[in-house]
Amino acid sequence: MFTISRRQVLATSLVTGLAFAWPPATSADEPAGRLLSLGGSVTEIVYALGAQDRLVGVDSTSFFPEAAQALPNVGYLRRLSAEPVLALTPDLIIAEADAGPPEALAQLRAAGVAIVSVPDEPDIGGVLAKIDHVAAALGLHEKGAELARRVSTRYAGVRERVARVAARPKVMFVLSAGKGAPLVAGTGTSATAIIEMAGGQNPIDGFPDYRPMTPEAGINAQPDVILVTERTLKLLGGMDRVRDLPGIQGTPAARNSAIVAMDGLLLLGFGPRTPDAVWQLALRLHPGLNPVDQAGHRGHR
Repeated sequence: MFTISRRQVLATSLVTGLAFAWPPATSADEPAGRLLSLGGSVTEIVYALGAQDRLVGVDSTSFFPEAAQALPNVGYLRRLSAEPVLALTPDLIIAEADAGPPEALAQLRAAGVAIVSVPDEPDIGGVLAKIDHVAAALGLHEKGAELARRVSTRYAGVRERVARVAARPKVMFVLSAGKGAPLVAGTGTSATAIIEMAGGQNPIDGFPDYRPMTPEAGINAQPDVILVTERTLKLLGGMDRVRDLPGIQGTPAARNSAIVAMDGLLLLGFGPRTPDAVWQLALRLHPGLNPVDQAGHRGHR
């Protein structure tokens, strides 16, 4: 069995842009004294593992739990600057795979800060991998295994119930950043993944990632449901304004006022609450599901 140095792994990660997590930068005997979490799902996992006392800061996507919002904030994880991060003097940074830019990460590494990059795949396997990587970086293997078991068990219950539903409504996900035209989610996105997990289908399948919504896109897709984040709903001016958008107006979703808004981090974060996100969305897409059936998400605390 060969070993590889932390510096080698970090250098490879920088060059290739892939998400690597080397063997834990710390161990259970030598826990990281000052931890910075970058990415809402990573922060959720840190709290779920009971390691929040190590946190000295988070990024601006770390909304949950609410206590995380009281911590020092270093800004958006994709537009980091080294100076605010170094001001917190972290020993270890655990970051979602798309944290950056690379120049800022290079500065942090040059300053001697250990960085663990966590893979981010939008499926239940990806959630379990995140938990494993974060737990390993913190030297909390047993707690990580227990958290992964609870998440896996909850998701199995949800999946069993969703599998019984025959209808698969067409669900179009719309996202607004507050500038320019709203975007619609195509293939390979977290939005498409969560829609399918909840027993829906994304009618936008002609392109990957996100593209500006056009009137033709909605008319051709004829969605039964429009799915948005609560932030997008606010930015677009509420339910009525969303329903009247070109590309949505005239669709079955608009005619039936079938617009579903959910918390963005819960819906798209693919963290420990993903089984709950799937269940909540499934209840909105499939009115026949029993909302008081707790078996699908028992144990979420």
